[in-house]
Amino acid sequence: MKQEPEKEGSRWLKQAERDLDDAQFAFSGERYNLVCFLAQQAAEKAIKAFLYLSGEERVLGHSVADLLNRASSLDSAFGTVWRARTLDLYYIPTRYPNGIPGGLPYEAFDREEGEKALALAISVIDLVKEQFTD
Repeated sequence: MKQEPEKEGSRWLKQAERDLDDAQFAFSGERYNLVCFLAQQAAEKAIKAFLYLSGEERVLGHSVADLLNRASSLDSAFGTVWRARTLDLYYIPTRYPNGIPGGLPYEAFDREEGEKALALAISVIDLVKEQFTD
């Protein structure tokens, strides 16, 4: 059965917003590796929300950069959040000890990186929310 683009997109956007909320909660607890990971997840899901809204039926992949490329081909406004592609750097190293040679994820990420990751995720979510109101 074919899904309704706006309904499926809204589901993904709601989860993106929840991931962002969780990232902000983790920030208050100084869990910066988790902040960075959840910011990546929020941006990824927000872009997927846009792609579903645009009529795509299957949106696979986890790379913010790849998803931004797809979104940009549909709407040039996504070029304004191109810096968010750096969130991909937080997909693996924030979670696994072998992602940080000789270190641990919870030691490797700081407040400044958490703030940067949050700002990037917010910029993506805000742009996607605009697409739902147009």
